[in-house]
Amino acid sequence: MDTAARAIFFVALILVSLGIYFLPSIIAWARETAWTGAAIVINIFLGWTLIGWVVALAMAVSGTPRES
Repeated sequence: MDTAARAIFFVALILVSLGIYFLPSIIAWARETAWTGAAIVINIFLGWTLIGWVVALAMAVSGTPRES
């Protein structure tokens, strides 16, 4: 594998990893639940721990979305 292919693979790996890391924040923002702000804060500061990530994900998918 040449250098350019390795760089593209590395960038793609980083982007996929960031997408998975911020998945609870993305879901909370898209659903606009009452816990959106808290889920995003927990995801940013505690998402690196598995428990923090799971808590943020649970907050993002729980409850009903806000009425528009």
